[in-house]
Amino acid sequence: MPITDWPAAERPREKLLARGAHTLSDAELLAIFLRTGVAGKTALDLARDLLLKFDGLRGLLDSEPAQLCTVTGLGKAKSAQLQACLELGRRYLESGLRRTGTLTNPDDTRQYVCARLRGHPNEVFACIFLDTRHRIIGFEELFKGTIDGASVHPREVVRRALHHNAAAVILAHNHPSGVCEPSTADRNLTQRLRDALALVDIRVLDHLVVGDGPPVSFAERGWL
Repeated sequence: MPITDWPAAERPREKLLARGAHTLSDAELLAIFLRTGVAGKTALDLARDLLLKFDGLRGLLDSEPAQLCTVTGLGKAKSAQLQACLELGRRYLESGLRRTGTLTNPDDTRQYVCARLRGHPNEVFACIFLDTRHRIIGFEELFKGTIDGASVHPREVVRRALHHNAAAVILAHNHPSGVCEPSTADRNLTQRLRDALALVDIRVLDHLVVGDGPPVSFAERGWL
């Protein structure tokens, strides 16, 4: 039975309009995005199949565009739309950080860094550059590595910080393994970067390690 023949209270779009988006399941939200199903399946059926195939919403959104394009019911157009939705979410988080002015909310920073780094299949090292009032100047992914590491060059970090005329930086990198716990190498690198940036009067406010759980903050552990 097509969704249009369902009772109004059970249709995802009507349910959203009547009760709010927060009341919908992942499959119902995805079905609204998909709009149409495939032969023998409603949009909601297709949404459930996709979530099962990719092990949930995160697995779906973290998938490579080329992989999504091969899935029946998605194709190039819907794959592009999914990527656009994900990027809109990232930019929404970034705009929230910029709008608040001074960076004082660690939770907002964690959410933004997670949105930027958690989906990468390889290790990525990034910096958030801040001015003297800790307002965001820019965000850059500076180094990309293999599944278990990235070569980070302090000289390049200093160069980019000076380019932005930054007064402070927040360092961040992901662990594709999903384990957030910083390694000894992570701690040694942070100290090297802190020392290098201190030579040009730029402070390291934090280093966040992104994995499957909440990001680990070096500052909160007293390592900075």
